[in-house]
Amino acid sequence: MIVFLEAQPALSAFFLQATIWDSILSSGPIPKAILGFLIVASLFSWAIVFSKWSRIRQARSANMQFLRAFRKAPGLDTVAMAVEQFRLAPLVTVFEFGYVEVDRQVKGRGTLTNKLSLERSLQLGMNEELTRLEHNMSWLATVATVSPFIGLFGTVWGIINAFEGLGQAGSASLRAVAPGISEALVLTAMGLAAAIPAAIFYNYFGNAIKEIGAKMEDFTLEFLNTTEQRFED
Repeated sequence: MIVFLEAQPALSAFFLQATIWDSILSSGPIPKAILGFLIVASLFSWAIVFSKWSRIRQARSANMQFLRAFRKAPGLDTVAMAVEQFRLAPLVTVFEFGYVEVDRQVKGRGTLTNKLSLERSLQLGMNEELTRLEHNMSWLATVATVSPFIGLFGTVWGIINAFEGLGQAGSASLRAVAPGISEALVLTAMGLAAAIPAAIFYNYFGNAIKEIGAKMEDFTLEFLNTTEQRFED
């Protein structure tokens, strides 16, 4: 008797899941299409999350390693020969844009003649790296913004089906409204399940990219100071 009572909640949960799944399978094409879209949107956003997480983690680590090598190097030429070791660092792109401009000016007149041009080159390198880091961020924002509304549309559709079932049954019974209500709740939950992680990670990655952008701005100033001191001496 005790075993039966302990197993009863598990059996109830199993039958509840089976009922929800049956209602989804027996639903019309529109609820299925909404559910399919939300599942695809959720999977796509998670793929972006894992990819972006790995990229930002690698960028932070490579930036620290490159910055140490830059500060220890005797000259820009030495750093330029070693950049392939730190290819994942966004600072490398900024350095390469600046180094090309310094090399062009020095080869032409033997010294640094146009500091404004050098600053613009460094800014171009920063912009290129920020564009790479922000790739697919708009998709996370779209999933976070649109998914709740699509889930809400599914909710409204499920409630409409519930009232239709109630009208066809001719009496207010749970059996008449259960399929439509279950559709509505499932689609609402799926819309939130797709939107909430996308919104959380969009904000998290946005802050991480801003942090890396600030590091690139600091490196730009450090690069300018290094080149000015070197060529003034």
